[in-house]
Parts: sequence; structure tokens; C-alpha cells
Amino acid sequence: MTPYRATLAYDGTDFEGFQLQAGSRPARTVQGQLEAALGRLSAGALVRVSGAGRTDAGVHALGQVVSFELAREFEPGDLQRALNGLLPPDLRVLTAERAAPEFHARRSACSKLYRYELDFGPVQLPTRRRHAGHSIGALDERQVAAAAALFVGRHDFASLASAGSAVKTTVRTVSRSEAEFAGTSLRYEVEADGFLRKMVRSLVGGLIAAGRGLRSIEDLARALEARDRRAWPPPVEARGLTLVRVDYAPASKGSLPGGV
Repeated sequence: MTPYRATLAYDGTDFEGFQLQAGSRPARTVQGQLEAALGRLSAGALVRVSGAGRTDAGVHALGQVVSFELAREFEPGDLQRALNGLLPPDLRVLTAERAAPEFHARRSACSKLYRYELDFGPVQLPTRRRHAGHSIGALDERQVAAAAALFVGRHDFASLASAGSAVKTTVRTVSRSEAEFAGTSLRYEVEADGFLRKMVRSLVGGLIAAGRGLRSIEDLARALEARDRRAWPPPVEARGLTLVRVDYAPASKGSLPGGV
């Protein structure tokens, strides 16, 4: 078996998330589409794909990383072109590389960068509707910036965890949390060593609450320390969220010569 890694970009609007889903009704997922294409390249054999992030329904990606093994060896460029010829237009392989045997897209990752786009004017442009959330009402830029700064560092983010999340720990280290305004749009970027389910959308919910004066920075700090989901503002909608990049330590990048 030859191990590979690939970087994907997708418009999550018409996907029911990244991960395969159990059930009688087939769900259209990124993993399912990719595994089906890899199966066609493997004479019908089952090929399992691991993703760096299990993005939810409606969430997009510019730099999702996946790892998998194939019984047949491909030149990376040939593999990329073959997959893009089989995949739907809202899912593309940006790069393909042979990987080191120990590489795993999720377990080997050391950080991920997410971006959330929010429009808060009275009318959202139709061209933004698939890739930006919309919540009407002005935001205080200084309060939003102060709330974003609150998240930096090592914290227990249990108050932001989605119900039913099965994780060993809710402690995460946020290395970057920055909000940028342009007219009636907000772009928020956050980087951390890992994220809980709906964590970024809940962070943005906190930014909105602070920006509209619904919660003070002190209120958010207390809610964060409470470790109680009921204490935190609700998460925003999924469509404004994009997985921008996944980073790996130099010793565990997992790539071998010959990538594309």
C-alpha cells in the first residue's frame, strides 16, 4: 500500500459535512465523494480517507488535508488530475503527494486556521450569500477586538462545545484571534492547536454579543470560565465558515519528494 496526502478545497453549501454519515438515506459528504472517486481508481476497492477537520454541513474549505492509502501507485500529478476528473465541481484536489507511512491528516496536525465572514448590513449581497453569514445590526469594532483578544491562550472551551461532542479534553490553545472590518463586513480569523465542534461559530457568536453590547468582555470571561454551554451566546450559521489551512510540524509534514 502506498500512502498519500492531498489538499482539498470545496464549497460546503451542498455537502452535509465532511464525514461519512450512517443512516438509510445516503448523505452527500466530502469524504463520501472522495472515497467513491478513489474507489473508481482502485478497481472498486474500498479506500478510506482521514481528514484533518470534520467540517459541518455548509462549512467550506480552502486547505483541508486528507490522508489515504492506495494499492496502486500513482504519480502525484496523475492522481490529482484523475481525481479532479471524477469529482464534482464543488470539490477539488489542489495538491497530491506521496506521504510518509506515519503521516495521518488529523493526528499529525499541529494547528488549524479558520476564517469566518459575516455581513451585518441591512441587506446582504446575493453574491455573498453562500460564503458569508448575515446578522443585521451594527457592531462596535473596539468591543469585538477586545472579545477576540480574550480567546488567545490556553483555555478550557467547554462553554463553547456542541452538545454530544465526544472529546477527551475541551482544553485548547488559541495562538491567533483577530477581527478585521471592511464597511459592513467582518472577517474573523482564529488559529489553534485544535477546535471543538462548532467552536469557531460559537466564538463568533461571542464577538457579536460583545459588539452589540449584549455581553460585556467581563461577562464573556465569566461565561468562558463557567464551562457551561448555557452560559455562552448561541453559535452563528455555518455558511460563513471556511477551513483555511492545516499546519504540520517540520518533522511530521509527511510529504515525500514528487508532490504536485
